[in-house]
Amino acid sequence: MLAAAMVLAMVFVSRVWDLPIRDPDGVVVPTYVRLPLIVLAALALDVVPRALARRRPIMEVARERWSRDQLVFALAGVITWYACYAAFRNLKSYVPFVNDRLWDNELASLDRTLWLGHDPADVLHDVLGTGWAAHALSFVYVAWIPLVPVTLAVALLWTRHRAAGSWFVTAVAVDWALGVATYFAMPTLGPIYSAPGDFTDLPHTHVTALQEWMGSDRADVLADPFSTDAVQTIAAFASLHVAIMVTMCLMAHLIGLPRWVRVSSYVYLALTVVSTVYLGWHFFVDAIAGAALGAAAVWIAALGTGNASGGRPRLRPEAEDQSTDRSLSA
Repeated sequence: MLAAAMVLAMVFVSRVWDLPIRDPDGVVVPTYVRLPLIVLAALALDVVPRALARRRPIMEVARERWSRDQLVFALAGVITWYACYAAFRNLKSYVPFVNDRLWDNELASLDRTLWLGHDPADVLHDVLGTGWAAHALSFVYVAWIPLVPVTLAVALLWTRHRAAGSWFVTAVAVDWALGVATYFAMPTLGPIYSAPGDFTDLPHTHVTALQEWMGSDRADVLADPFSTDAVQTIAAFASLHVAIMVTMCLMAHLIGLPRWVRVSSYVYLALTVVSTVYLGWHFFVDAIAGAALGAAAVWIAALGTGNASGGRPRLRPEAEDQSTDRSLSA
């Protein structure tokens, strides 16, 4: 239902404002080629190591692991997940054409109020320095990019607890839906684009190259959206990096993952907040809004997937997942 709603919203905005619909990651390899290859690779990683460890034929393990119901669940999840993601990326690209009012000055002022007259990025630069910290936090930020598809693959293709998998994937999709709504309501560029002079002391990192590339894509799309295959991806409020990390942290608690996973998730969440502000991607208030959004997504997805009791998020037990339930509890 969420995928259908987001696709309809994408088509509506595209038609009303005469904007193209793009394959957001299909510049090099089209999605209809790349996505099946990713699914096949994930299936192979699920089956082949087990077959080798048990010294059993690969097809025998595949039939054991991949019943018809499991295949339907995984493929339905992958297809609807990608529909939400593609719609989100296109809608995000449409924001400057629909609402060109920028709120960067107001959010920067609010940040200084919250930080007692100081700019949060300047404070972090003074405390952490502008040398090794820039490279370390750049790694933290970039590492988040593959983290999301990996966790989605675990939820859809490797776990056998479908209630947990559907809850998590739906929660991420709700993050995208709520996030793009905030983009349209309060468009922002983020400190690195609205006040680039505040970040000139930082060394060149992988994030620097990413920021330059995104700025170039935005300029190309705004000049003529039909003359480029790129999509516009700059939007600061609210921070979806923070939102999705909060979703991951809460889900790790609610489905009972091991303590080291929960602790690692919260540590990475803290590093994500610091990196997004330090590197200029987001205002501090973007992180606060992102945290609220991520928590709301978990609750909304719990209601939508039946993982709620009395209106409170609670993992739904499933008969076919009893063995997984025991391992999660352990």
